[in-house]
Amino acid sequence: MTKLVYKPLGMVAGALAGIAAGVVFKQVWRLIADEDDTPNATDEDRTWTEILIAAAIQGAIFAIVKAAVDRGGATGIKQLTGKWPA
Repeated sequence: MTKLVYKPLGMVAGALAGIAAGVVFKQVWRLIADEDDTPNATDEDRTWTEILIAAAIQGAIFAIVKAAVDRGGATGIKQLTGKWPA
């Protein structure tokens, strides 16, 4: 039962986390590069180094946000139901 409750909530939370991570990445990139636009891998005017650094930062931000949301959701479900969603 706990798993049935957690799955749909986890999917919604994951989608919202993805949106939030995108916003955070854009803000971080603005601070790092002093640019409004984030690099696109197919942008001819960007260097390999810039593309790969941006991808690494973006990946790290997404992973951290996803882990935090997943852990928070599981903790919340445990508080509500008394069982860890497995």
